[in-house]
Amino acid sequence: MKYGIVIFPSKTLQDKANSLRKRYDSHYGLIPPHVTLKYPFEADEHTTEAIVQELRHIASEVQPFTLTSGNVSSFYPTNNVIYFKIAQSEALATLNNKMHDGVLATEKEYAFVPHLTIGQNLSDAEHADVLGRLKMLDYHYEQVIDRFHLLYQLEDGFWTVYETFHLGKDC
Repeated sequence: MKYGIVIFPSKTLQDKANSLRKRYDSHYGLIPPHVTLKYPFEADEHTTEAIVQELRHIASEVQPFTLTSGNVSSFYPTNNVIYFKIAQSEALATLNNKMHDGVLATEKEYAFVPHLTIGQNLSDAEHADVLGRLKMLDYHYEQVIDRFHLLYQLEDGFWTVYETFHLGKDC
């Protein structure tokens, strides 16, 4: 089964993102707006319980923290993804690093750039146009993050929550 680990922002930030995603993100209907802590990975049902135990341990070691979203940026020219910048923090970096150790050990495909995708799979011309317009707007937002989620992908491509992990709590 395919799993991923994410942070879902508040409804306010999700609404801001979705107002753009419905026009510019081909994955709009498959998963709510999120910050990826660990990109999708495969695991069988025997490994899943060990993963859940590891995530409970990780959650108990990290305290809730403030997540700050900034203006719009892009991964161009690597790919035509447009996103809300998420400010790097010690807690966010720690979570990401812990998602690649122990039972979850995998090689990181990319350097960790915290972000919330609002557009992807755009043509070069559309990407340039949308990015130029969105960079002129202010999307600054702050919120306390007190949980992260293990997701799994359904056969139809949709993602759903397998389990939620509360930060700073012994489970």
